[in-house]
Amino acid sequence: MIGDLTVSAATSLRDALDRIERAGMGVAFVVDDDAKLRGVVTDGDVRRGLLTGVSLDGAVSAVMTRDCVSLPVWSDAATIFARLSDAVRAIPLVDEAGRLVDYASQRRHHHIPVAEPSLTGREFEYVSECFRTNWISSQGPFVTRFEQDFAAYVGAAPAQTLTTANGTVALHLALTALGIGPGDEVIVPTLTFAASAAAVIHAGAAPVLADVEPDSWCLDPDAVEALITPRTKALMPVHLYGQPAAMDRLLDIAARHGLKVVEDAAEALGAFHRDRHVGVLGDAGAFSFFGNKLITTGEGGMVLFKDPAVAARARRLRDHGMDPERRYWHLDVGFNYRLTNLQAAVGVAQMERIEELAARKLWIAARYREAFADIPGLILPAETPHARNIYWTFSLLLDEARLGMSRDAFAARLKLAGVETRPLFFPLHVMPAYAQFGGGRAFPVAERLSASGLSLPSAVSLQEREIAYIAEVVGRLRQPQPDGVGQGGETP
Repeated sequence: MIGDLTVSAATSLRDALDRIERAGMGVAFVVDDDAKLRGVVTDGDVRRGLLTGVSLDGAVSAVMTRDCVSLPVWSDAATIFARLSDAVRAIPLVDEAGRLVDYASQRRHHHIPVAEPSLTGREFEYVSECFRTNWISSQGPFVTRFEQDFAAYVGAAPAQTLTTANGTVALHLALTALGIGPGDEVIVPTLTFAASAAAVIHAGAAPVLADVEPDSWCLDPDAVEALITPRTKALMPVHLYGQPAAMDRLLDIAARHGLKVVEDAAEALGAFHRDRHVGVLGDAGAFSFFGNKLITTGEGGMVLFKDPAVAARARRLRDHGMDPERRYWHLDVGFNYRLTNLQAAVGVAQMERIEELAARKLWIAARYREAFADIPGLILPAETPHARNIYWTFSLLLDEARLGMSRDAFAARLKLAGVETRPLFFPLHVMPAYAQFGGGRAFPVAERLSASGLSLPSAVSLQEREIAYIAEVVGRLRQPQPDGVGQGGETP
């Protein structure tokens, strides 16, 4: 509401700062009794006034800017955006009589999302080819080509690389093809997206939830060792937010106990553990191509297998359990987990740009690290020498005591400035659908990470000026308040 951003010239600086703080815009508009715009006052104006001896009980008129930028309320978006900048964060919009009617801001006119697809290659051309040739369902040349291109990038065998309808069914297909089912247990990190555990349950097995490492945020090998029983048949490391799990130790544990390893690499295309791509290290690896992933097919997934015989079984199960040599003859009760040629066409176009897209993710992470290196209260993701984090989303932790506000209040302030964020996943053991698989155990690391973690805009389309803007917004939130005015711990 525009009223939440307005003050009069007689308003005290204390009350004006409170209004500015609550609105989260860094500015308030000064109007007279007829709602005519008389100027603006920013948090910076107030602080400069205090430094020159103006009291917090003094009037806004002592520090306000009278000659401010304003625009007619009928101005188009292009005109508005041309006037917005780091220095001009909000522009009052006035009617023909000069009355304040509305305002423009980065938040209203330049929303920065956490993720969005980049479809600037040959996607449309290849999809159009599908229509021209009538190959639009799950059979067609783009399906095979997508599997081959993907296998070449990650270092897998093309014959053991299968497209699927999405990343969740890729996990389910992997578990089923490996023979994991009723009576079996699969150790899964509690800090992950629900699909990891859901796939285990759909396979008929039971997920056994384990805590995660404080630095990698991935499956803790020490926790795994303590959870292995005679029923344990597999481990499911999740390369969370693009960070590779501790695969050396996990693979060693699996080998010593005769366990399968199914990697959930849904968020980790482009990530490497030592010199090998994640997803090819275990017995199977699953990837997702949802719209927020590094490459997308809208929905879609890929599953890789180490054993050719298991891959052949998975290919048959994916296609209704049908004998590939005898049409309509079913050897298994299978599934319809196939990707369409239309989706694969998009995937092929995306794979043509995979190196560019991966490099962009790394560039974004480097820019964020530079921007936030010296901001107290922001804990940047750890970097390990044996792994290349692809930073699916650039996610960090907040130290609320040092930051001066809660994680949710911090996110709310960013939202007011047009910056979308996402909290880290809830641990599975705290949610009704999965609580029983926690076994009443404590998960202190996962709970701490989940409560304090936040993902920032990480789309490959993110521009340097947008990162600078996000850093400037965060910097404003970190500025110390004058005596008598607190930041508060919650969003108004």
